[in-house]
Amino acid sequence: MRPNITGQRILVVGGAGFIGSHIAAALCADNEVLIFDNFSSGKRENCPDGATVIEGDIRDEAAVADAADGVDIIFHEAAIVSVDQSVEDPTTSNAVNANGTLTMLETARREDARFVFASSAAIYGAPESLPVSETDPKQPSSPYGLEKLSGDHYCRLYADLYDLPTVALRYFNVYGPRQSAGDYAGAITAFATQARDGGPLTVHGDGEQTRDFVNVADVVQANLLAATTDATGEAFNIGTGSTTTIQNVAETIRDHVDPAADVIHTDPRPGDIRHSNADISKAREQLDYDPNVSLTDGLERYLG
Repeated sequence: MRPNITGQRILVVGGAGFIGSHIAAALCADNEVLIFDNFSSGKRENCPDGATVIEGDIRDEAAVADAADGVDIIFHEAAIVSVDQSVEDPTTSNAVNANGTLTMLETARREDARFVFASSAAIYGAPESLPVSETDPKQPSSPYGLEKLSGDHYCRLYADLYDLPTVALRYFNVYGPRQSAGDYAGAITAFATQARDGGPLTVHGDGEQTRDFVNVADVVQANLLAATTDATGEAFNIGTGSTTTIQNVAETIRDHVDPAADVIHTDPRPGDIRHSNADISKAREQLDYDPNVSLTDGLERYLG
């Protein structure tokens, strides 16, 4: 289900990126959509026709204020998403992910705008039990996870202190078109790139790790629901509630793209969690969130 949002002035921060560009595209036809992005990872070609594109950095408070003038809704999708980069340079990562989020919340408060925040399953760290619910312990194992947890908490604090309508969406493993390749590409994007290059597909560890892969179309659905829900001041897991092994994903992509490619294994990545699975019952009940893109169908669409 996608709610009908019309006649709004909407700012998508990080709107040239993977998820942000899909949110912007879903809203452009019936709203005034502004995209604010510094293009450090986002791409201009991702921006949908009809959106106003503003180049700027969320660390620049004056630029943010100008971009957000008169907006009704802010979708905050901008972040340094590399866990490795957050470990190597936590100061810069914190400036963008934690301080930048606080800047955007202050901007939303000034504009009296609804604020939808891209949180992350990284706030949980290695879960103590599965599936992970919103009330489970928060034990992030990287600066990135801690920074997302800070923004997640700030959203509820701003709702309580300032009566600002905020919603934090804790994304699990999102995949789909426009996800960039690179050292922090999602597993699906990385495997697809490797397969198209003739292989090998590289699996870290034994491949029996499990993940909850959620298609970007369902993540867009969650964001639009968050922009209209009465359940503000809340955080929600956004996944599918189903898991698959990394090995199975690699073999499925290999078989679809290049059956002759090898799947090889390397050492496990330090700090990589073994299993992850979202309990999405709260999102189903309070947001009416209903993920409807199966991994099989999502991979068919993505791989073409």
